[in-house]
Amino acid sequence: MKTLVVPPAAQRDEKAVQLLSAWAAERGLHCTMNIGMWHDSGRDEPTAWGILLSDVARHIVNALQEQYGLDPSDTLADIRQAFDRELGDPTSDVEGAFHHGHT
Repeated sequence: MKTLVVPPAAQRDEKAVQLLSAWAAERGLHCTMNIGMWHDSGRDEPTAWGILLSDVARHIVNALQEQYGLDPSDTLADIRQAFDRELGDPTSDVEGAFHHGHT
C-alpha cells in the first residue's frame, strides 16, 4: 500500500482538516470525504466542493509542469475536457455508501 505524505502545513496547523482522500483499489476508485463541514458552518456545500475540485486541478497542473514540463494552459484545458466528458458520459458507475464519522 502506497500512501502520500501529510503536507507540512497540515502537520503544523492544529486546526487542519482532511477534506478528501482517493484510492485506486480493487480495480476502482474509493473515496473518503468530509461531507457536511461547509454545510454545518452555514456555507454552500456544493459550491465549496466545486472550488476545492478547481483548486485540486490547479495543483495537479502545477505538479505536472514541475515534474514533466507540461504546459499549464494545455494541461488545464485537458483536465477540464476530461472532467466535462466524464460527467456527461461516465466510463464507470459510482458505487458504494457514504458513512458518517471521523477517526
